[in-house]
Amino acid sequence: MTVGFVPLNTGAQLPLFGLGTWQVKDETELTVALRAALDAGYRLIDTAHLYQNEHIIGNVLHEYISSGKIKREELFITSKLPFVAHAPEDVADCVDSQLKALQLDYIDLYLIHCPCPFKHQDGSLLPLLQDGKLVFDEVTSHMDTWKELEKLYNAKKLRALGVSNFSAKQLQELYDQATVKPSNIQVECHIYWPQESLRALCKKLGVTFTAYAPLGSPGRKAARPDGVWPEGDPLLEPVVQQLAAKYHKTAAQILIRHLTQHGISAIPKSISPDRIVENISTFDFHLSDEDMHALDTVPTRTRLFLFDFAVGHPLFPHDDVDTATPRSGLRLH
Repeated sequence: MTVGFVPLNTGAQLPLFGLGTWQVKDETELTVALRAALDAGYRLIDTAHLYQNEHIIGNVLHEYISSGKIKREELFITSKLPFVAHAPEDVADCVDSQLKALQLDYIDLYLIHCPCPFKHQDGSLLPLLQDGKLVFDEVTSHMDTWKELEKLYNAKKLRALGVSNFSAKQLQELYDQATVKPSNIQVECHIYWPQESLRALCKKLGVTFTAYAPLGSPGRKAARPDGVWPEGDPLLEPVVQQLAAKYHKTAAQILIRHLTQHGISAIPKSISPDRIVENISTFDFHLSDEDMHALDTVPTRTRLFLFDFAVGHPLFPHDDVDTATPRSGLRLH
């Protein structure tokens, strides 16, 4: 299956489709999933320090590269800086540890995972907790962190930089101040939360757009059982079901194709080899303009990720989330 690309402002090509690995920590499950994905034609693999699985990904990448099955330059690896490593003195060491785990000389795209920095425990990157809650770092600015990432970009350890879960205002402010401009933003995006204003800003700035939870992340509640999770399942939306029948595709394939036709890179997570193959099999059909419009205009509008663990942080990104939302414990996409 041939996957399309969108150009980054660095000149590199971002695949329009890849494998998300959030919540997958079991070595056997992830190894099987990665092999199935790479064999099916996936070349974009999305991970993060927070996911605690970079070492597993590194082993599989080494297996495929060293055996000659795949060349390093054919792969596109995205990873992310954890919210406890925003302080300038922590950034380089964190990135070096991720490169070691991934067994790579460089990361294709590196994102600030969360706009809200938090403190870590002395001697480790484990989050510092007080009364079971993360402790805010109210000193480190986005530019403090970005300047350190720019050094690693110039050293060619990071080939492109970006952000995740930032608001449009935060992205614009960073873009205006940065020497190395952000290449990508990764945020929640699906038919219930299409992010039109943020996408318009990205188009204006030349920043590519990646959708996490493109299917609505059906397993999201398992990540933080004590969290606040809005209800909603895009896979069950009637128009999605109708279009799946019309095009002889699955609901997941309709949702993925809707995003990629908009030029949005989608990274659904799966550990099922059959579903991994199914998900990438979305570039052999085209949704009509009428059907794209129907998906663009579903009446439901709701976030499925509230970031309630960061409510009250000075850099909390979401103006639409009630600040009275109870603050929960740790976990983020």
